[in-house]
Amino acid sequence: MKITIYGKQMSVRESLQVLIEKKLQKFDKFFGEDTEAFVTCKVRKGDKIIEITINYGTTLFRAEEESDTFMTALDRAVESLERQIRKNKTRLEKKVKSGAFVIEAEDDDEYVEEPEFKIRVKSFPFKPMSPEEAILQMNLLGHTFFAFTDAETSDVCVVYKRKEGDYGLIVPSEE
Repeated sequence: MKITIYGKQMSVRESLQVLIEKKLQKFDKFFGEDTEAFVTCKVRKGDKIIEITINYGTTLFRAEEESDTFMTALDRAVESLERQIRKNKTRLEKKVKSGAFVIEAEDDDEYVEEPEFKIRVKSFPFKPMSPEEAILQMNLLGHTFFAFTDAETSDVCVVYKRKEGDYGLIVPSEE
């Protein structure tokens, strides 16, 4: 797995980089060499925050944890990612490295696999609007996200409310 580590408005010490690489090695059993992991370290209001995103083909795994220390936040983020992988084991077995889940079959009692997805289908017209209008509409509906057609680009986009209270915009990439 290729690991990219960077600090947001800070520099990451070499000792922390080594620890991150060591902790993420445990995921090598699930993913191939072409997998990319991005780790962001940041400090917000005195709390240490670690965000890990693992990009495996078209599947993304993400965990963000904050704590008093980077070590604790890292441990929690790694546990969270492992929980996500194990919880969705059956669905992921078709995508992850062959035999990845056979190694630790005795640990299965610890993780309860998620049942079949219950999908509620809802349809509504996608009206062209600006991101600002979409945020207003999202807030009026009391939702945490809202899909819309961008009036300028005609792309289907999503606005969402972030933990910090500001907003995010998801736009399709040209890949």
